[in-house]
Amino acid sequence: MKTFKQTGKHLVIEEWQKENSFITAGFTMRDGGYSPMPFNSLNMGFHVNDEPRFVQDNRKTFADEINFPIQYWVGSKQVHGTHIVKVTGEDRGRGSMDFETAISDADGLYTKDEDVLLTSLYADCVPLYFYSPKNNLIGLAHAGWRGTVGKIGPKMIELWCEKENADIQDIKTAIGPAIGECCYEVDEKVIREVKEALKQDEEPGVFTTNNIGRFQLNLQRLNEILFLQAGVLPENIMVSQQCTSCENSMFFSHRKDNGKTGRMMSFIGRKGVK
Repeated sequence: MKTFKQTGKHLVIEEWQKENSFITAGFTMRDGGYSPMPFNSLNMGFHVNDEPRFVQDNRKTFADEINFPIQYWVGSKQVHGTHIVKVTGEDRGRGSMDFETAISDADGLYTKDEDVLLTSLYADCVPLYFYSPKNNLIGLAHAGWRGTVGKIGPKMIELWCEKENADIQDIKTAIGPAIGECCYEVDEKVIREVKEALKQDEEPGVFTTNNIGRFQLNLQRLNEILFLQAGVLPENIMVSQQCTSCENSMFFSHRKDNGKTGRMMSFIGRKGVK
């Protein structure tokens, strides 16, 4: 099964990187940085009350690890919405070393430009990755339950097809580590919105009723089904099976850590030919 591969202290989408040596794509883990508890140690988020200097050191260290200079990074202020922003080379550096300069109110970013590293932050929500080899398009989307039922994933696909002339059969997607069905309990209100997003009452593997009358939700599977409904080919969807709450020694988890924790970072970039 195609999935993310651990390389050093981070995960990579090895298949994409093998296909195109100029692509850098993956997900950070919690070890290998400078932040003290409860953000220990590779916290990539400026917005969680960690000391900014530690976050900056973490980011600079990781930039060296993946050989993608920090001045090329671009980040956004995420709001659990579905707004998607097209990034260009002129945006390089926004949000890379502080929170204030990040792109406002965007949970999706994409670009056609080289030497831009798109970044997004997580502590249980679902990281979505997008790649169109023919069109040189790359993208990221942050999908908690609100972003997922708001269909931020399909919206990126639709945007690429309509605005960027991408071929749906060429678009590859990946669904990264997130809180799993094993640990993610939700109420009836959330499930009503899940059913509405699916346009049907049930879909195998998306949710189950637990022994207290609430629901265990599989956000990774839900995003996979929404990609399929949007027309992405099954062979072009990669799904991580890793749970950020269960694997708390490897990942930050907002739910497991009671809201006091750091953030992992999804990233994707396309280096220019030197």
